[in-house]
Amino acid sequence: MSGSFSPCVVFTQMWLTLLVVTPVNGQHEAAQQSVVSLQPPWTTFFRGEVVTLTCYRFGFSVPQKTKWYQKRKTVKQTPGALVIKAHTLKVHESGEYWCQADSLLPSMHVNVEFSEDFLVLQAPPAVFEGDSVVLRCYAKKGIEAETLTFYKDGKALTLHPQSSEFYIHRANLKDNGQYKCTSKKKWSFGSLYTSNTVVVQVQELFPRPVLRARPSHPIDGSPVTLTCQTQLSAQKSDARLQFCFFRNLQLLGSGCSRSSEFHIPAIWTEESKRYQCKAETVNSQVSKQSTAFIIPVQRASARFQTHIIPASKLVFEGQLLLLNCSVKGVPGPLKFSWYKKDMLNKETKILKSSNAEFKISQVNISDAGEYYCEANNSRRSFVSRAFPITIKVPVSQPVLTLSTGKTQALEGDLMTLHCQSQRGSPCILYEFFYENVSLGNSSILSGGGAYFNFSMSTERSGNYYCTADNGLGAQCSEAIRISIFDMTKNRSVPMAAGITVGLLIMAVGVFLFYCWFSRKAGGKPTSDDSRNPSDSEPQEPTYYNVPACIELQPVYSNEPEENVIYTEVRRTQPRQKHADQESESPRSRCQMAEKK
Repeated sequence: MSGSFSPCVVFTQMWLTLLVVTPVNGQHEAAQQSVVSLQPPWTTFFRGEVVTLTCYRFGFSVPQKTKWYQKRKTVKQTPGALVIKAHTLKVHESGEYWCQADSLLPSMHVNVEFSEDFLVLQAPPAVFEGDSVVLRCYAKKGIEAETLTFYKDGKALTLHPQSSEFYIHRANLKDNGQYKCTSKKKWSFGSLYTSNTVVVQVQELFPRPVLRARPSHPIDGSPVTLTCQTQLSAQKSDARLQFCFFRNLQLLGSGCSRSSEFHIPAIWTEESKRYQCKAETVNSQVSKQSTAFIIPVQRASARFQTHIIPASKLVFEGQLLLLNCSVKGVPGPLKFSWYKKDMLNKETKILKSSNAEFKISQVNISDAGEYYCEANNSRRSFVSRAFPITIKVPVSQPVLTLSTGKTQALEGDLMTLHCQSQRGSPCILYEFFYENVSLGNSSILSGGGAYFNFSMSTERSGNYYCTADNGLGAQCSEAIRISIFDMTKNRSVPMAAGITVGLLIMAVGVFLFYCWFSRKAGGKPTSDDSRNPSDSEPQEPTYYNVPACIELQPVYSNEPEENVIYTEVRRTQPRQKHADQESESPRSRCQMAEKK
């Protein structure tokens, strides 16, 4: 354990600090305190020698104001101490000294001893693991020491006939103990000098590091920050450490660095293995490793939010269909794929892109099915639940027909209206109208159309139409005008016409009979009772010419034939009753329904 380097190189300055450590966000922050340095870097001297104490701010900057203390009293100018500058104190008497720089916390206490012995063993104020320690066996002036011996716990270590220094390389716990030295002249008896005893207690430079993960329970694929937590001893806060991180004993990253943190961009469940970290001094003289730590990586659970336009999931043929898939709880970047299942449960991949949106500008009936999206972050895929999209065919213009096929009917007849659209997805709502007044409606789940039955009356003469609607807007049929007749109110007209015809026939019969009878009576001679009785000579027989058919004036004269109505009289309902309703045509009503 010997060496040849000078203690001035190792202990040019010994910084004595006391640090208060408080945790801040997983890190450690030292409260700033004053610092005391000794020159020479020993704590034991001979009386008459002088040691210089210097007070610094934390970070070794010169303070504006300095207060020195000895045995709880402020040092101004005492026989045992001389203030050279505000932050420098010359000490030549034994005592316990400390200082306060500006408003910082006071420094640690330094015990300085001035001995009257002939031989002293000088040691640094504190020894930390990894330090290169020098123990100096120092004889008073005038004492010639030719043979020097160092002891540890009463056992001689080695003889240094020419060197007064004993070296401990990379101090550790096994170097703890009580040290002293002796000196005597060669071939001399009774001239043995023994030094004071120095207790060397090797202090821990920094405790064994602890590995922490932030977050402590990361989600599959999320970033993780590893922190190797340790803290340098307060008196060795100027030491430089570097940190290394391991996974299953394999070094992570490019090697060790000064940073106590290591960032993992994405951690996965298969990487939920043993992690460790190592903290060591830059010269690797002190190295400590943390215990193994398994990071519990939780499998990611995707939370899908699907936005559909239109929101009802019911789309009519020709409309826009817009699907948007947003994912939470899954780290990115993500790529999306869209799938569709048809009625036969056949799955089809329809889109793959970095965009979560799927768009069909004009859908048709073949686009109906169940859609779902898949999010992939290059390590794992996440699938949303399937949601159905129904495509409906808008209804075509319905056709209104009558059961009789005729637009004329008698009062009391039973009329059946039939309304049907040749194209359109169920359910279809059919509604029947008379002069823009609803008569009734019916929802049909299958083809065939709807029927409406009613008994005809003269008040129901007018325009009839129907509408069909399956959600996109009502479509209107062409209007049909139906005329209804009341035979009981028009029965006197044909009766009068019948009587007139009967009387005419009877008059003609009487006239013909008269003509026939006159002809038959004119064939026998008759005497003229009015002739003169004196005319006795015979004369030619006298005949009276009677016309064959005398043109007689009729007893009843009818109107000309073209002015006689022999058919049924048609009656229409007065339009004044529905004047306000007919101001809006059936076609315009359906157009308004479509806009709604």
